[in-house]
Amino acid sequence: MDSTPSPSSPFELVSSALGRYIPRGGSAAATGPDDAQDDRAALPRAPDNPAADRHDQILGVVNLDGDLRITRCNLDADVFAGLDPVAGSAFADLLPPGDIPTVTRRLRQVLEIGEAHVARIQRLRRGDGSELVVSMSILPAAAPQEGLTVSLIAMARRLHLYAAETAIGTSLDIGETAQSLAESLLAWGDVAAVDLDFAVWTGEGVTEQTQGRIRLRRAALVPDRVWPEGYVTPGGDLPSDASRLLAQAVRRDDAPQAIVIPDREAVERLLGSPRVIRALVPGDRSAGVACIPLVLDGAPPVVLGVAEVWRRADSSFRDSELIDLQELVARTAHHVDLARQHQREHTQVLALQRRLLPRSGGDTLEIASVYQPATPDSAGVGGDWVNSFPLPDGRTALVVGDVVGHGLGAAAAMGQLSMEARALLSAGLAPDEVLEHLDETVTLLDDAESGLAAGYSALGSTCCIALYDPVSHQVTLSSAGHLPPVLVLPDGHAGPLTVRPHPGLGAEFALREPFDVHTFGAPPGSLLALYTDGLVEDRALSIDEGIGRLAEAVSAVHPWDALQQAARHVVSTLAPVRQRDDVTLLLARMIGYRKGDTATWRLPARDDAPARARAHVSALLRRWHTTGHARDDVPLLVSELVTNAVRFAAGPITIRLIRARHGLLCEVGDTGNGRPRLSPGGLLDDGGRGLHIVHRLTTRWGVRWTDTGKVVWAEVAR
Repeated sequence: MDSTPSPSSPFELVSSALGRYIPRGGSAAATGPDDAQDDRAALPRAPDNPAADRHDQILGVVNLDGDLRITRCNLDADVFAGLDPVAGSAFADLLPPGDIPTVTRRLRQVLEIGEAHVARIQRLRRGDGSELVVSMSILPAAAPQEGLTVSLIAMARRLHLYAAETAIGTSLDIGETAQSLAESLLAWGDVAAVDLDFAVWTGEGVTEQTQGRIRLRRAALVPDRVWPEGYVTPGGDLPSDASRLLAQAVRRDDAPQAIVIPDREAVERLLGSPRVIRALVPGDRSAGVACIPLVLDGAPPVVLGVAEVWRRADSSFRDSELIDLQELVARTAHHVDLARQHQREHTQVLALQRRLLPRSGGDTLEIASVYQPATPDSAGVGGDWVNSFPLPDGRTALVVGDVVGHGLGAAAAMGQLSMEARALLSAGLAPDEVLEHLDETVTLLDDAESGLAAGYSALGSTCCIALYDPVSHQVTLSSAGHLPPVLVLPDGHAGPLTVRPHPGLGAEFALREPFDVHTFGAPPGSLLALYTDGLVEDRALSIDEGIGRLAEAVSAVHPWDALQQAARHVVSTLAPVRQRDDVTLLLARMIGYRKGDTATWRLPARDDAPARARAHVSALLRRWHTTGHARDDVPLLVSELVTNAVRFAAGPITIRLIRARHGLLCEVGDTGNGRPRLSPGGLLDDGGRGLHIVHRLTTRWGVRWTDTGKVVWAEVAR
């Protein structure tokens, strides 16, 4: 069979573009593995074309047979120096080990299907272990028996600058941005590293610093290999001496400048300390280094960090290459600063979100919560929030919400709604009344004319408020468009609570609906789960199926299980692998008060009610073995509250006394709707005298509203 290649073969066409002539003999094509030599001279090469400028050539070509072995090549341009293609050797020998399976699969696909694979960015491995970045195209030969032609375009100079610019800045993660820069810099050297000011990592503003105080942390290092002991790898802090020397190197004459240290002797003389040399010099072969500062333009300019490109001793940096390096790093500096700003915003929002998480549930409720932000490549931390806090009247509030959007706008709305809900609940408002106020707040936040929106809309946010009464063991709940809580009863029955759907906060007037109030029993041992949609939403399941999975997971929590560990397990079981939204879960295990720690009396609103109340309370305090001032103060306190109820309200009066860990809580409920207020008058002033007594006897007191009237509560220390 004639193995002479056709004049129009891809190999000949690419070779002619190199300005060289490949001899048309068949010897190279017929060369088999047994005839292959270890020297590059074994491969047929054309004589040099004097008109060709080898420094400017970036194109090479390799021909392969059906077994993907090299039959001929033209890699004479200087940019391909160090590659060792040997006739009969496998093309895979030119690839990094990790790339061999992928590239081999592409080569065989082109060989079998006959369709070219064009312009794939690929790395080639030189004989010394360094790598060259190329654009690789795989072309089928005119005849199948002639194998493949692989054309290589070295990603250098302007071409590489363009490719690098499109790759850098696609992520707002600092580490990924630095890694993209380091990978692009590798085209100019054997090792590339990026070291950033520590303030960049924390998201702080980078300011002018004295040369002796700069602190650098390694952000990226390529290629990925085993490095000598003591060498600084990503995540490690550079020694203080090294940071100071690099700062001095790039800030000559108080202006950030790129510098080149041409040889190993100069490098060691500059670094001085053997410890610093081990930390910065990647190996014995590394001799010259170019240090290019990442600079933000300004007056004065601000240095974010330093990029370093290392080369072997026999390959010095040309002026044109140094200009290209400076241009690429300059284009990257603003991407690094954008990542820094994103990191600062992310840190601030996350700190706010962590601050809103409940700390503990107190004596009557055990609380566990998990907040898991979305994946780092999301637009930022979302607006999910959850909170739990004891109310002054002995109840506990459980609040969960989901504010539309991500970032600082969502965080600001989230913080405002959370704090407003806490203040209104502490003031005694019912859950539905609190949601009405939050609805107005969301509408206000969307009013661009007020200047509060700043391009952000919170319309459509959701919220669910649950109040747990540890005496009656009941939960009162209102929801604004939020997913229903899941309740697990002590007998193991689990399921979502029946809550009427609602359009959410800030809905248009035509869609606005009243907020319903739901009351349900939650006996001691019950488990209540409040959550946001990120936990139960799955593209493969309906939302009802997701909630069902949550109910099943929560029902598996044993009463003896540590609640925080159980909450983490539920989230790890249900949360999607790749989150598109934040995940929030609040578990509340109901404990309540023991029956012997509470007492309730119901009296008619008559003149003898205060005396009867004092008698009931005094007898109870004796049974509780109450001593000290509380034994005398509490009967007087209850008497004054009942007197106020008889005087200003009608209907039956309910008295409730609760023995808590830190004191005694007294409650007097009536059917009146007037709000008791402490007047400026003194004890001798008949109007409001009772409230002055209440104020002096208690550590705190207040009012909460009910469907039938109000409850005045007061706490006395024991």
